[in-house]
Amino acid sequence: MEFRETKIKGLFEITPRVFHDERGYFFETFSEKLFKAHVADVTFVQDNQSFSTKGVLRGLHLQKSPFAQGKLVRVISGKVIDIAVDIRPDSPTFGQYESFLLTAEKQNMVYVPEGFAHGFATLEDAIFVYKCSNYYDKASEAGIIYNDPELNINWSIENPIVSEKDLELPTLKELL
Repeated sequence: MEFRETKIKGLFEITPRVFHDERGYFFETFSEKLFKAHVADVTFVQDNQSFSTKGVLRGLHLQKSPFAQGKLVRVISGKVIDIAVDIRPDSPTFGQYESFLLTAEKQNMVYVPEGFAHGFATLEDAIFVYKCSNYYDKASEAGIIYNDPELNINWSIENPIVSEKDLELPTLKELL
């Protein structure tokens, strides 16, 4: 696996080595030993999966402490623009985001550590899967409106399909 830390400390793009032959392909989706050696000493406790049709935008979501979650995200079919926003108050990159093109073809993943808001937009119908470092806790749910003008995120889609719940999220300034 190739581990590439972004300009935002702790945020990684991970690209596995995929072995192809006439039967198909094989690759490791996760190795605790490699993950701890290259990224972080994180224990994942829950796996989630969603399906979204083309044009859906989910996010920007997070859970507040003490139930904050680190996430290892990827798509198993389709293509998405994945966004991670640094909302760690003492971080030199506070309020900055990184964007990743996640595809089933490339099989790349992103590790989003605790202290980030996260979301994605589907460029094709997509199945999105992710590991979480903490259990879901409804009372800790929070988020940031996807079109926060100060974040100025390029989601790469026009007229996204957004849930009513996500349309009611505050801006980053309002959240903090």
